[in-house]
Amino acid sequence: MASIPTRTLGRGLSSSSSSSSSLLVSSQTASSAFKLSRPQFQPTPPPDDARTFSTTAPSSNLPSESNSFPPRKAITIDSINQFLRQADYAVRGRLAIRAEELRDRLEAGDTSLPFKKIINANIGNPQAMEQKPITFFRQVLSLVQYPELLNNEYTPRIFPSDAIQRASTLLKEIGSVGSYSQSQGVPYIRRSIANYINERDGFSSDPKDIYLAAGASSAVSYLLTTICQGPNTGVMIPVPQYPLYSATLTISNATPVPYELNEETQWGTDTKYIARVVKQSQIEGVKLKAMVVINPCNPTGSCLTRDEISDIITLAAKETFLIIADEVYQTNVYTGEFHSFKKILRELQRDYPGIYDHVELASLHSTSKGMVGECGQRGGYMELIGFDDDVLEQLYKLVSISLCPVVTGQVLTEVMVNPPKPGDESYPLYEQEYNTIYNNLRNRALRLFNAFQTMEGVSCQQPQGAMYLFPTISLPLNAIKEARRRNQEPDEFYCLQLLEETGVCVVPGSGFGQKDGTYHFRTTFLSPGDDYVQSIINFHNRFLEKFV
Repeated sequence: MASIPTRTLGRGLSSSSSSSSSLLVSSQTASSAFKLSRPQFQPTPPPDDARTFSTTAPSSNLPSESNSFPPRKAITIDSINQFLRQADYAVRGRLAIRAEELRDRLEAGDTSLPFKKIINANIGNPQAMEQKPITFFRQVLSLVQYPELLNNEYTPRIFPSDAIQRASTLLKEIGSVGSYSQSQGVPYIRRSIANYINERDGFSSDPKDIYLAAGASSAVSYLLTTICQGPNTGVMIPVPQYPLYSATLTISNATPVPYELNEETQWGTDTKYIARVVKQSQIEGVKLKAMVVINPCNPTGSCLTRDEISDIITLAAKETFLIIADEVYQTNVYTGEFHSFKKILRELQRDYPGIYDHVELASLHSTSKGMVGECGQRGGYMELIGFDDDVLEQLYKLVSISLCPVVTGQVLTEVMVNPPKPGDESYPLYEQEYNTIYNNLRNRALRLFNAFQTMEGVSCQQPQGAMYLFPTISLPLNAIKEARRRNQEPDEFYCLQLLEETGVCVVPGSGFGQKDGTYHFRTTFLSPGDDYVQSIINFHNRFLEKFV
C-alpha cells in the first residue's frame, strides 16, 4: 500500500500484489448542491424628504459609542476554499519554514546553533546553491531588458556578436519585453521551440502546438484546471511524486490515483500493475482522465527506458487517457539516454498506422532545471499533441485569462532551446560552462550516493538523472515511537532532527508519497563541497546511537 499526502487517497493498490482491494476513498464534496433563485427585486424609493443631501446630520449607519460594528471578518480560515487547506506541499512545508527561522537567527548573530549556515537541499534551486548562470543567456537577457545598449559604441567590446544579434532579432520579433505577448507566447519563440523538438526527436513539431508558460508548474495548472470536473475525475500520479500534482488535484477537488514505482527495479514502472490500477479506479466509479509521468523522475532520480515509455503509451491508447509527460530534467541524465514521450509516440504512430493516432500527450519543459537553473526567471513550455480543437479553444481561453507568460521567461526559453552552435563566437564559453555544470552535478550525485552506501540502515538507488536522491532509511523502533509521540511522521522527525543538528534541510519521503511501512527522504545534490555530506553521516550515526 502507498501513502501520499492528500485528502483523497486511502488504500493504494500495491505494485507487488495482484489484490483488487479498494484503491480509493471517496472524495469529500464541497457542499450540497443548491440552486440560487433570482427574484426580480424592485427597490422601494426613499421618501421625498430623504432625497436631499444633508451636510450636517450624521448618517445613522455610521458607528458611534452606542452603535458599533461587530468585530468580525469576511475572510477567515473557515470561509476560504477548504480544498486549499487540505492541500500539502512538503517541499516548502514545515522543514523549509523552520530552516528560514534558523537562517534568520544565524544572520542576527546567534552563535548558539551547532552549525554556521543552512544548506537548502530541500529544493531544486541551482543558483541558490552557487550554480553560475550561463553567460550567453544573461547577455541576451541584459540586452533585451535595456535595448539602448545596442546603440552604445562600447557594447561590441563587452558583448559577443552573436549575443548582440540574438537580442536584436528577439527585440524585432517581440517589440518590448515590457509589453504583453500573444497569450500562447511569441510566435518566433514558439518556432524556435518547435525546431528544437524537431532536432531532438527527428519528427516535426508544429508551433501552434506550443504554449509558453511561466515555468512548467503553470502549464500543469492549466492542464489540470482544464480536465478536472470534480471528485469523479481521476488522475494517475506516481508514488513517490512531485507534490505539485497531488496539491493541485486536491485544490481542484479531483481524485489522485496513485501508482507505485518499484524501488527494487530502479524505481521503474510496471504497466501490468498500472493496468490493474486503471481497472480498479473504473470499478470504484472514477473517470480516469490522465496519467502523470515524471521522466527523469523527481524525487527518485530514475529514468524510464524506451520500452517502459512504449508500454505506457500503449496502455493510454487502449484505456484512453491523456499522458502528461513532465520532462523538465531531460538534460539531467547521467546514465543512459533520455527518450522523450513525443519521439516514442511518433515512432509507434509510424510503425503501427491508425492504432496510436488518437493518443493525447502533453509534454512539459522548463528553464528552471537542466544546466540552465534559472528558476526565478519563470520560463517553460508545453507541447500538446492529439487534442481536439474545441478543447484547445477552451485551454487557450484559460491561458488568455493570465494575458501572457512572462516575456523575459520566454526569451530565456528561446536561448535554452537555441543556444550557441559550433562556429558561433559564444560557443566555446557556452560549451565550457555547460559541461562544467553537468560534470559537477554528476560528480556530486555520485559522491552523495557513495556516502549513503556507507550509512547503516540506508539504501539508495544509483542516480540516473534529475537533481535528487531518494534514499530509504530504516528507523529504530524507539525513533518511530518518539515521532508518534510528537505527532510527526517518522521520516519527518528524522529530517527535523537533521536540520536542528546540522543545518541541512531535506524533505521527508512522506511529503512525496511512499509505500506504507517505508521511510525515505529526498535531497538535492546541488550543494558544492563535502562538509554537508559528512554532516549527514555524522548525524545519522548519532541518531542511531540515541534511539537503538
